Amino acid sequence: MNESKWTWIILDSWTMTQRTLKHIFRNIESLMMSIGLPIALMLMFVYIFGGAIDTGTSYINYVVPGVIVTCVAFGSSLVAVEVADDMTGGLFERFRTMPILPSALLAGHVIGGMARNGLATAITILVAVIIGFRPTAGLLEWLGVVGILALFMFAASWLFVLFGLIVKSVESANAITFPMLFLPYLSSAFVPTETMPKWLHTFAENQPMTPFIESLRSLLTGTPLHNNVWITIIWFIGLLIFSIIGATIVFNRKKKR
Repeated sequence: MNESKWTWIILDSWTMTQRTLKHIFRNIESLMMSIGLPIALMLMFVYIFGGAIDTGTSYINYVVPGVIVTCVAFGSSLVAVEVADDMTGGLFERFRTMPILPSALLAGHVIGGMARNGLATAITILVAVIIGFRPTAGLLEWLGVVGILALFMFAASWLFVLFGLIVKSVESANAITFPMLFLPYLSSAFVPTETMPKWLHTFAENQPMTPFIESLRSLLTGTPLHNNVWITIIWFIGLLIFSIIGATIVFNRKKKR
């Protein structure tokens, strides 16, 4: 691929990213939901349920990594709705008649969604600190947190792009994202997996959200890291490869119609 082709891809992707960001910040309700939902969830668990849950440490320090993951998962799921809206609303057909790379539309959704997610996550962490969250992470640990969060945002955004391409309506896009949003609740996000029934404990220990949350918890609060980071990276690189390949196949089929 020559240099001019790469320049075309970058410029078109940036144009579509700007479009996505404008839509995000115009849709105040959706933006407030992506910020307000995890904060409300955190306040509920800390102030209502926190006193009844024994984690062996400060509950707010325990629960914040799970809230961060829930925040990122919800923010990423909005990408599916936005892609479905573009694909079913005729926007893709209009772009096909313009000198714009169709794939730049998907890249714009991914990058714009990650920007929204980054903002929501930063605000959630700030509120957590205000109400008592005390991370012990140094610079390297914070870089690790940012790195695995960015990997998850990128992989999850592409997965939800795939979902948005598959469905035939915006309502279906909302429905298809639900199982992914439910996974953090079936992990160590809010309670130790040891307290779960055996069948649920087995599932929780072997799904990707648990090592991801434990990695964040270890990096932020100094609990033993074990192999959780490597397991997390393997899970999310696999998810990213699957999602990009799947989205590319579905998108190319739609282009030929």
